Order: sequence, then C-alpha cells, then structure tokens
Amino acid sequence: MGSTFSGIELGKRSIMANTDAITTAGHNISNANTEGYSRQRVKIKEFDPLYKPDLERLERPGLIGQGVDVQSIERIRDELLDKRIVAQANQESYWATRSNYYTMIEQIYNEPYDVSIRSNMDKFWESWQELSFDPESKASRQAVVTRGETLTDSIQQRFESLKGVGDLIDGDIKATVEQVNSYTRQIAALNEEIVKSLGVGDNPNDLLDRRDLLVDKLSELINITTDNRDPDEFMVHVGGKILVQGSIARQIDMEPRFDGSGYSKLVWADTRDDAFFSGGSLGALVELRDVDIRNELQSLNTMTMNFSDLVNDIHRNAVGANKVTGLNFFVQHPFVENVNGNYDRDGDGAMDSSYIFRFSGTNELDMQQQVGIEGVMTFSGTTGNVQVPYFHTDTVETVIARINDSTSEVKAYLDKNNHLVLKATTSQSTDNPDFVIRHVEDSGYFLAGYSGILNGTGPENAYDFANVDAVNSLVAGSQFAVAPVVNPSAYIQVNEAIKNDVMSVAAGYIDASGNSPTGDGRAAVEIAAIRNTAVMVGGTKTFDDYFADSVTNVGLKGEQAQTNLLSQNAIMDDLHNLRDSISGVNIDEELAEIMKFQHGYNAAAKFISVWDSLIDVVINRLGV
Repeated sequence: MGSTFSGIELGKRSIMANTDAITTAGHNISNANTEGYSRQRVKIKEFDPLYKPDLERLERPGLIGQGVDVQSIERIRDELLDKRIVAQANQESYWATRSNYYTMIEQIYNEPYDVSIRSNMDKFWESWQELSFDPESKASRQAVVTRGETLTDSIQQRFESLKGVGDLIDGDIKATVEQVNSYTRQIAALNEEIVKSLGVGDNPNDLLDRRDLLVDKLSELINITTDNRDPDEFMVHVGGKILVQGSIARQIDMEPRFDGSGYSKLVWADTRDDAFFSGGSLGALVELRDVDIRNELQSLNTMTMNFSDLVNDIHRNAVGANKVTGLNFFVQHPFVENVNGNYDRDGDGAMDSSYIFRFSGTNELDMQQQVGIEGVMTFSGTTGNVQVPYFHTDTVETVIARINDSTSEVKAYLDKNNHLVLKATTSQSTDNPDFVIRHVEDSGYFLAGYSGILNGTGPENAYDFANVDAVNSLVAGSQFAVAPVVNPSAYIQVNEAIKNDVMSVAAGYIDASGNSPTGDGRAAVEIAAIRNTAVMVGGTKTFDDYFADSVTNVGLKGEQAQTNLLSQNAIMDDLHNLRDSISGVNIDEELAEIMKFQHGYNAAAKFISVWDSLIDVVINRLGV
C-alpha cells in the first residue's frame, strides 16, 4: 500500500516546481534589458509513478501518481535563425564601415572650386598661355611660378588628406584585430565552461547566451559561420578556416609590409600565412586601406608624376629669358641615385634590379603610317606578363591604342618629337613597385627596329627589371628616366632655381644659331597645350578626364555603400525583430506566468495543509 506520508512528498514537489517556475519568470523580468539574454522556461513533467509494470505492484488498475518534477530549465532560442543572423551580420557592418569612411573621402573631393586642384591647374595652364603672348614679361613668368606653387600646395594637401584617412583606417584595423582576438579567446573560454557544465547534466543557459552574444559581436567584425553539431566542440569558421575549435582559439597578428606605405598586413599568428577577410568591419577596413585609399593615392600620384614629367620634358629642352636651359620646372626625386636605376631590392648588399620609369625610342614615327610588320609584344601586367599582338596593316596609332587598352602596367604615346615613349603605371599588387617598368619584350621588330627602343627581338633581348643594368637592353642613345620616390604627390614642388630667378622660366627654344629669338613663346604654347592633350598614363586620357573620373568614382562608391547599407539594415531589422519575438522577454507574459504559478503554489500549500490534517487525525485521534 502507499505510504501515509506520500501526500506530503507530493505536495512538496509541487511547491518546489512552482517555486522554480516563479523564480525563472523573475529571472526573465530582471534580464529583460540585458543584451543577448534569451527568455527561459521551466520544463515540467509528471514524477515517475510508484509502481511500474516490471516491478511488484498491487493488483489494481491504474498507477499511483507521485506529483510533478522539474525536468530542466531551457532557454527559448531558434538556432537556425541565429545562424542566419551570424552569416548576415558581417554584410551590414561591412557596408556601414564603407559608408562612414566614404563620407570622409567625399569631403576631401568636395572642396570649393576656386581653391580645388582642378581650378589651380586651370589657372596654371592659363598662366602659360598668357606667357606665350608676352614671352619677355617678368610678371607673366612670376604668375607661372606663383600659380605653380599654389597648384603643388593643393596637390600635397590632397595627398595629406587621403593619407590621413588611410592612417585613421590603419589605426581602426589594429583596434579591430585586438577585438577579434579578444572575442575568440572569450568564446574558447566559455566553450570550456559550457562543456564542463553539460558534463554534469546542467543546462548552462546564461553561459550559452553569453557565448551567442560574443559570436554576434564577432560576426560584425569578420565573416564567420558556426558549427555546433558536436556540443562538446563548438566551432567558428572564417573563410573556410577554423577560428575557434572548442577551447582553442586562433589569433590574428600583424606583420610590416615593405611597400613604402608604412602599414602592416594581417597574418595568422600560428602559421604566419596571410589572413584574408571578405566581410565585416575588418574586411571593409582592410579593403578601404589597401584598395580604395591606395587606388586614390595611386591615381593622384599618376596624375602628379605624368603632369610634372610632361611639363619638365618641354621646359628642360627650352630656354629662359636669362639664357638658362636644361632646368626642370618641377623637382623630381629619383628613387635611387644610380643613373641606370640599379637598386638592391632584396637588401643583401648587391644591386639586383633596375628601377626605370620611362624610356623613349630613337626613331620618329607617324601615327597614321602602317607598321608593315607583325609580332607580339610582352609587357608586365597585374598578374604576370601581358601579350599585345600587332599586324602588318596596323597603324602606329592602332598599336599604341592596343597597348594602352591592354591590362599591362606599361602605357605608350608619342612625345613632341614623335618618338615612342613607354611609361610605367602604378602597380595593382603591393608586391610590385609603382612607376617601374618591369618587363618589355618583342617577338618582332616594332620595338626593336621600327621605334628604336630595344636592341633586339626575343626573350634574350628583353628588358627585365629583375636584372642589374637592364637599360643595356635599350638602343644606344635612347632616353630613359629613373623611377621616382614613392608618392610623388607628397613632395612635388617648383624648382628652387626657378623660384629664385623667375627669368629662368623657359618660354621658347634655341634656334639653329644657338640663340633664343625675341618673342619666342613656342615652349609656353606646348606646355599650355598639355591641358587637353591625350597624354595621361593609366585609365584616363587627359588631365580633365582625371578630375572628372576621380570625383565621379568617389561619389558612386559612396552612393553604393549607402544604398547597400540601407538594404542590409532592413534585412537585419527583420531578422532581429523575428528573434526578439522568439527569445525576447515580454513583461506582461512573464507577469501572467508568475500569477499562474502563484496559484499553483497556493493550491499545493493548501493540499499539504489538508494532508497534514488527515495525518493528524490518524495519529492523534484514532483509538481515543
């Protein structure tokens, strides 16, 4: 038969279960505003009956109930929704970061027109035009020098502004890397605590909430995915690589990058392999610094380098009013002092490379003349060498256009003497130097004999910068220029010799008798004409094209970031609202739960009171 005191035990279980339910509801209310908290519910089941079919039992139908038991306290969470939020969050933070920084970049380009680089360059061209009208005027020469100084100051200011944004991004990268490393360490430590708690049969709800919150925060920084199929080894992946495995967390480190930028690259601390992130704020920051800002600086450097090179090329061959010739109008700083551009690239103490920016052919060409030969030219490109073919029926203009339309990092044009000029562009890869011609080769005779650049055809006569004295592969007498110091837009300025004596500004040329004719303004006219001549090296044709493209590109990228951010905000708002509807704490609902279990508690207490009264009768009153 059943125990006389079984009712007391049954009532006690009911009180304890209702107490746990009320306590859990109170815990939910207390954490209603706690970030990352998921509401919890007490899972209640009936207690095992007194008799079971496989044991001895009384010969009567039915089982004797033994009350209630708290099976577990579980948090309400949708794991599939959590995974979707983690996978999507990196896109929202990626576009938010790009949008914020492009707002800053746009402010650099949104300068008042009357003080902008474009306005100052227009005034610079106009001063040369005015000098061509009155070549003997000292005032006109002073205007050229003054406007040249104003222009170089504005170019340097833009460089400093862009470099400042790059430095700010670099600082954010370092801080974000520290955050990522901190989150991964905390997740790994929580994994260890959670496994211990699960091992003794507990439900570590608050620890799981804390881990999920850290995963959410980590997903905003980098593009991660999670795998919790094995409860003993929760894993976090990024780009197909393991970031966290159980209690082990990989760390990200930074190594100096030897490209003249002063920045560092991201590597894995354990393998020292490069670490790449395609999403999150860290992925956006690295892309902004190493792609967007770098491209803007390279574009500015390309404009500056070619602008100064073209002006200097004319000015150097012209003569000033004081009979001085051979002066560069703008200061040029060669990357190396060696006249052949020889450089110790690997730092072992021996010259091993040639850093040459430009070289010119020795033969005069006609743009409309058919070349009458065929072959394949090979130039250094973004990812390896690029081949550019030419055919018998091609004109010189067609061949030059084909070179410039290719993906090579060498561009071509005819100078004022109609000699073919090959120039290096900036390099897309950080492993290669800017403004350095790395490879030029021709299987035929367009470069070798026709234009007078290379000594011969084939690989054995190719120009390759990986060789010392590579200029020996050029035709004797051809002109070449050593590559400039990194970032020419940072140091461009008017030659001090010209600033000290403005009569050194060259406006004309020396005639056959060795004299400069009075009133000769041919050089000034040629310099002024550079403004609208297709002379740019890179993706644009003229200097006006550069200014139009630079402003347009920045504006479009800023608009793209803002549009995508609004789209991602809407997606994430929907996902967060859905999760809040499932896991969030509703105060009214919790109060209703408390009232429900309060009634259960009161009923259980009344039950115990009645059972106590029955026992009192049996013990104290029977037999009296």
